[in-house]
Amino acid sequence: HHQLLPKNCPKFFDIVRKAVTHKQLSTPTTAGAMLRLFFHNCMVGGCDTSILVTSNTFNKAERDAALECPGVASCADILAVAAHDLIVAVGGPTFDLRLGRKDSLESKATDPENQFPLPTMSLSEVIKIFTSKGFSIQEMVALVGAHTIGLSHFNQFSHRLFNFNKNSEIDPAYNPDYAAGLKKLCQNYTKDPSMSAFNDAITPTKFDNMYYKNLRKGMGLLVTDSAMFDDSRSRPFVDRYADDEKKFFQDFARAMEKLSVLQVKTEGKGEVRSRCDSFNTLNN
Repeated sequence: HHQLLPKNCPKFFDIVRKAVTHKQLSTPTTAGAMLRLFFHNCMVGGCDTSILVTSNTFNKAERDAALECPGVASCADILAVAAHDLIVAVGGPTFDLRLGRKDSLESKATDPENQFPLPTMSLSEVIKIFTSKGFSIQEMVALVGAHTIGLSHFNQFSHRLFNFNKNSEIDPAYNPDYAAGLKKLCQNYTKDPSMSAFNDAITPTKFDNMYYKNLRKGMGLLVTDSAMFDDSRSRPFVDRYADDEKKFFQDFARAMEKLSVLQVKTEGKGEVRSRCDSFNTLNN
């Protein structure tokens, strides 16, 4: 399913797969974190690792690939293959990856502004971001299905559990049992801001269509999750994917192929970074 790299690097895919599979087994949250990084990176900079990567999994894959394939495999390609392999490792669909990305020559702190959907946004704002990148509402709903293996920090949804509004402490969109469970989990979150909850509480480490089934039951963790089901623009697709996992996998795979070539930099527009957490000019 991959377009192969130049012949001087036959072991590239094995190297990346080994590194990420090992990490996923020891840290089951790896797949969600890597997928988020890939998604964020593509939406913001165009799949070029302009968001500097220093995670250990990534560094292991990068170091091993750099030893085998100096100057051949860009960090952006390594990230794309790592995201693909982790999705497959947790039961998700495979999809075609075209390789040959170059890495960004800069990383501007201002880049991400308004290019990445945030949990505080209305669904209309989220839709606007996706459509500005050429995605339909259906493709947006399919991509958000990646929350099946996602994690969110408590501060992104705690307002739905405590002081939601003057009439109700808890967001009425939540299933009451689910809200009670979250509240219990959440009680010390102010002391430890890094505490997180799974977006899919039922099968959090399996890539499946449970995320959509949960939305129907009032178990959408973030406001934007609940909105996917409440809004008539996105709800038909939530229903379709909740009923048909195969259809979700097909549409997710197609949307990922499209995402993976979003504003991609090729020859002349970038570099093959010799270390993925820095730019080459700084290394010389």
